[in-house]
Amino acid sequence: MPAAEARVAIAMPGRYLTQLCKHFRHRRPVTLAEGQGRIDFADGTCTLAAEEAVLVLRVTAAEAAAMPALQDVVARHLLRFAFRDPPEIRWVPATEPEAAPSSPVAG
Repeated sequence: MPAAEARVAIAMPGRYLTQLCKHFRHRRPVTLAEGQGRIDFADGTCTLAAEEAVLVLRVTAAEAAAMPALQDVVARHLLRFAFRDPPEIRWVPATEPEAAPSSPVAG
């Protein structure tokens, strides 16, 4: 499966990870664990990890053709939430396997 990753330098990455997961959980299956999240879309998934001053976004698509749309929806929502200080989001092909969180979102 094709995958891409963006390492986004941002203040309070854990806050934005939580905000993205809570936003999407109204429409998509979401899991959220301490410092990690996963959003399941119809055509793929986005895993998120909060590191010190970096939010790691990893999009995996079922088909290569779905990759641009998945990257776009995740990036647009992050930029909407971080509008006061918009981060640079640069996607690069991912080469390492992903680790998925296992705890469902409470709520």
